[in-house]
Amino acid sequence: MAWNLEKLVDKMTRTEIWVRKQLILFHRWMGVVFSLLFAMWFGSGLVLMYWPYPGVSAESRLEKSTAIEPERVSVSLEEAAKLAGVAKPDRVRLTMLDGRPVYRFHIGRSQKVIYADRLEQFTGLSQEAALGVASRWTGQDPAVARFAGAKTEEDQWTLNKAVRPLRPFLKFSWPNGEEVYVSQVSGEVMQHTSQADRIGAWLGAIPHWLYFTLLRNETALWRAIVIALSLAGTIMTVFGIVVGVWLYSPSKRFRFASGPSSIPYAGWKRWHTIIGLVFGLVTFTWILSGMFSMNPMQWSPEFGPEAEMTRSLQGAGWKSNLFAGEAVGSALGRAGVSQVKEVELAVADSRGVYFLRTSAKSVVRMEAGGEPTRGVSFEWAKEQVSRAMPGAKLVESRVVTAYENYYISRDGKLPLPAYYFEFDDAGRTMHYVDASTGKLVESFVTLSRWNRWLYHGLHSFDLPWLYANRPSWDLAVILPMLGGCALCVTSVWIAWVRLRRKATQLKVAKLSAPAA
Repeated sequence: MAWNLEKLVDKMTRTEIWVRKQLILFHRWMGVVFSLLFAMWFGSGLVLMYWPYPGVSAESRLEKSTAIEPERVSVSLEEAAKLAGVAKPDRVRLTMLDGRPVYRFHIGRSQKVIYADRLEQFTGLSQEAALGVASRWTGQDPAVARFAGAKTEEDQWTLNKAVRPLRPFLKFSWPNGEEVYVSQVSGEVMQHTSQADRIGAWLGAIPHWLYFTLLRNETALWRAIVIALSLAGTIMTVFGIVVGVWLYSPSKRFRFASGPSSIPYAGWKRWHTIIGLVFGLVTFTWILSGMFSMNPMQWSPEFGPEAEMTRSLQGAGWKSNLFAGEAVGSALGRAGVSQVKEVELAVADSRGVYFLRTSAKSVVRMEAGGEPTRGVSFEWAKEQVSRAMPGAKLVESRVVTAYENYYISRDGKLPLPAYYFEFDDAGRTMHYVDASTGKLVESFVTLSRWNRWLYHGLHSFDLPWLYANRPSWDLAVILPMLGGCALCVTSVWIAWVRLRRKATQLKVAKLSAPAA
């Protein structure tokens, strides 16, 4: 019996050694193949923290817009909608375009634009007019601009699929490196970059997201490659953690000239193992969360329940006759709000509603035929949301005055205050409603809550306390990122040494081989 037990222990020991050897080999050669890529991911991630991919936000567009002149709005909304041929647009805005008021009917990602001072459809800008739009945006002298042509295909700075239906773009550039793309569909600036923006993108967002033109144009292929590489990195990191913990000896049983050691390596391998033991777990979670950013296998609802809830809150849906009681220009003039740069003509509870925006954070709400207000009441929002969730019991409702775990924004763009509502349905649905407009801002169900933590939580450390106490957030992200970067850099060097050694061995073997 003792002999059988000894034999069993010996067999287990040999099996353990074999398994450990295979894990080491697998981790080692995955490092040879992928270490440079992951070093690039960590390095570019540090840049991306402070140097985002260039783009034109709704906030910057509003900031650079000119104020609407109410007295010039003489075309009725019904007339404009009829000419546009749009019965149920997704969104309708009134803005200025090249000195004239226009209605913008959004259909998906495209637009139909109708002039509001004289009934006619916008069909594009002349090169001279587009240059005027671009130069006003940049504040640059139009006389020194260079026209770079009409862009009908994506380039490195117009890869966002949201702007594809708005091509062609007229592109202009200035000697200081600024470049502007003006849409011939909407007449708006759709992209603006500076030389610094482009340098930052090439060091940060582009390598980090693998945002290369040829690859990003093939969306399905791009997603598959990012998911596959992230999965490979996750597996490689798990194997590294297992091997590191397996080899680590608390009793320091390994002997070197410098003395006893807990790690059976010297030189770069030793440093790689130490860094892996310290930062391996956070490296694993960071790469894994990067994969979740692509929503693999569509496991989480991409937009949560927002779309359905928004439709429910609108009631009967958008109709131009909801605003027929009073001319839009008159309503805007009666509101008494100066420097209005955008009017959104929306629907809430089957009623026409104007949202008058003077800036990204300043909005006045006014129902058609009613008086302007600075928001909606908590009870009104509670009634509307509860009506849109039939059969579900409201279990929690409150006013949100500061960012929290599921309602958070590093740049402060999410509106405050907001109203929170949670229901006892199968998905434990949560809704956040903007108190100033009554519009839905965020929604979560069970899977989208998981995705919030597995992606944003692990990848960006987006916690309210950290954001509110900068540079706590910066340190919390930068230190693990530097650790992960150091782990990858040591792996790159080890891979280089190994490949060089293998190449030398192959060369020696070839030279020593007998002639045929």
